[in-house]
Amino acid sequence: MSPEQQRNDKIGGQLVKNLKARHFDAYYCSTKQAAAQQIISLIPKTDTVSWGGSLTMETLGIIQRVKDDGWKVIDRDTAQNKEERVELMRRALLCDTYLTGTNAITEDGELVNIDGNGNRTAAMMFGPKSVIIACGMNKVVKSIEDALARARNYAAPVNAQRFDIKTPCKITGACADCKSTESICTYIVRTRLCRPEERIKIVLIGETLGF
Repeated sequence: MSPEQQRNDKIGGQLVKNLKARHFDAYYCSTKQAAAQQIISLIPKTDTVSWGGSLTMETLGIIQRVKDDGWKVIDRDTAQNKEERVELMRRALLCDTYLTGTNAITEDGELVNIDGNGNRTAAMMFGPKSVIIACGMNKVVKSIEDALARARNYAAPVNAQRFDIKTPCKITGACADCKSTESICTYIVRTRLCRPEERIKIVLIGETLGF
């Protein structure tokens, strides 16, 4: 076992306890394979499933699996135009299980997320009966200040480049605290507790995943 894996396992185990103390349902999996199995086990076959943009969920193969293995899904990428896409995003707020990632988690169990349209952060806060968050241990930071810095200065520029969003950070790679109409940092949400209890389920993964 590598020193990094040992570190992840130790921090991951304690972080699960800290998340549960904040009323999240939390799990730690050392590998991507174990994490994928854990996530799938948390989705009842009778559920309607949707998702927000999450490279981690895609990397784990979860999005493709729910499409292929019999779940009813709300998939905004099937939209034929912008208006239909927005309508599917609105419908996703009332799904049974919502799949997503997170930009950062502090060691004491708080989440920080940024969003351009607000659909992902809205679903985390209210709407879907269950929210499942997949998070690589590379996103675990010491403090709220570190979480905000990671979200604004790292995750946002990378995602702006990934989706070709026309913002200053797409060009420079650094946050400019812009007021662009395409800003990827429209909403910044700090989640310090889960309500109702265990509605949000967090699966920590002892590998580097996502941004």
